[in-house]
Amino acid sequence: MSTQKNYIEELKWRGMLQDIMPGTEAQLNKGMALGYIGFDPTADSLGVGNLVQIMSLLHFQRCGHKPIALVGGATGMVGDPSGKSAERNLLDEKTLNHNLNCQKAQLEKFLDFKGANAAEIVNNYDWFKEISFLDFIRDVGKHLSVNYMMAKDSVKSRLETGMSFTEFSYQLIQGYDFYYLWKNHGVMLQMGGSDQWGNIVTGTELIRRKDGGEAFALTTPLIKKADGTKFGKTEGGNIWLDPIRTSPYQFYQFWLNAADADIASYIRIFSILTKEEIEVLEAEHTTAPHLRLLQKTLADEITIRVHSLDALQQAKAASEALFGNTIDGLLALNDDTFAEVMGSITQFEIEKTTLDLGVGIMDLLATSSTISKSKGEAKRAIEQGGISINKTKIADINLTINATYIIKDKFILVQSGKKNYFALKIKP
Repeated sequence: MSTQKNYIEELKWRGMLQDIMPGTEAQLNKGMALGYIGFDPTADSLGVGNLVQIMSLLHFQRCGHKPIALVGGATGMVGDPSGKSAERNLLDEKTLNHNLNCQKAQLEKFLDFKGANAAEIVNNYDWFKEISFLDFIRDVGKHLSVNYMMAKDSVKSRLETGMSFTEFSYQLIQGYDFYYLWKNHGVMLQMGGSDQWGNIVTGTELIRRKDGGEAFALTTPLIKKADGTKFGKTEGGNIWLDPIRTSPYQFYQFWLNAADADIASYIRIFSILTKEEIEVLEAEHTTAPHLRLLQKTLADEITIRVHSLDALQQAKAASEALFGNTIDGLLALNDDTFAEVMGSITQFEIEKTTLDLGVGIMDLLATSSTISKSKGEAKRAIEQGGISINKTKIADINLTINATYIIKDKFILVQSGKKNYFALKIKP
């Protein structure tokens, strides 16, 4: 990964450049540069929200530079106030170390740790553990005024609700990280999300005031979905890189279900495909958007990278089982995967005793207004061939649904139209 490319141009066409300090591009064009991004160890897994910064490092390395991922063993004990309305809970050392080790393993799936520009992972606790409080406020704190620190958005936004000295000091600690890496490792660039701009430039200012040195900074925009909802979240919560927190099937579905209004930006940010390759895919997608070529391409690539090829194949098999023409695929899934697939669609509960007695198909469909708003609508849907139970089309409006329709002892699958699936969960 030592081929030199213009990193700033790469970020621009990918839509990944928000703020940049003057002189940054010229510095990077001089040859291999060292740059870093810090990761917050508040959880034992990174989420897809962190993927923007992970991809920033990956693209940085692919452009011929040396990426450094900083895991915040020290800063994690303080908590970054940026974008927060209340103070975070502080973590104990055991939890923090567990989180750090888990995140390191995930970062290693993206970055290349061999070659001339081999990636590195550093922990800021390694240098902060030797610094006393008095040394820190004397050698670092004296270089930045309270007025300078108060002007930061992360501080100003909290003045009304209040913030502790612990949080207030965070930008000094992050600033010292940059100074330490600049001084001891030759790191010239810090990157991060746009909400980190204030903290990042604090580091460049500290380098200038303390040693008369020069360092550079850039940030990426915060991703927002076209519908206004937060990127990386679903009705079920965050989408994580850890398969225990978010299964490969759920992870794959997150990308596969991306809206057309979002996928054009997603594939630029989260794929390593070239501009030319992406433009070809976009042209094909435009002619046949129903095939969801962009979504499938990105879902395949990112699921393999985060999980594995085998995990992707299993996720696709599960997806195909749900959308296939027969019930056989679903029945062939193991119980855990089957429950995941059924959990990914809208669910409604129905009493087992109700099924034992039998319930009319129109009554069943009208139980929830989400499937059919009325018995009349249910009747029309059946007569038009728009209703299937367990992948079998229903033609009889007087059909009685009973316990024999239960699959895997847990669900009945209802399909309305081509794309609307519902899982009737059997309540004992």
